[in-house]
Amino acid sequence: MKGYLGEFEELALLVISNLGTEAYGTSILELINAQTNRKISLGALHSTLTRLEEKGFLSSYLGEPTAKRGGRRKRYFEITQSAKEALHNMKSLRDELWANSNIQLG
Repeated sequence: MKGYLGEFEELALLVISNLGTEAYGTSILELINAQTNRKISLGALHSTLTRLEEKGFLSSYLGEPTAKRGGRRKRYFEITQSAKEALHNMKSLRDELWANSNIQLG
């Protein structure tokens, strides 16, 4: 499937979408860890963010330097239209597979 997303890539894109203008490395990591009860390393997240940007699913920009960060700037992320389409396709696929499964929930 063109635009296939792995489970962690899908999760990262959804978290970035949830964070809106506050989507930068640490905030993304904290929300993923809180929502999934998993301990993801910052390195693993950065590898995924780089891959998603290379695939055209993310764009990024640098914020202003802050004294709190020793003059360093945060890199903020935004999902692209391609990411929105890929997320929609994955949700549609999952919904169809669940609807056709023999799994009874509840």
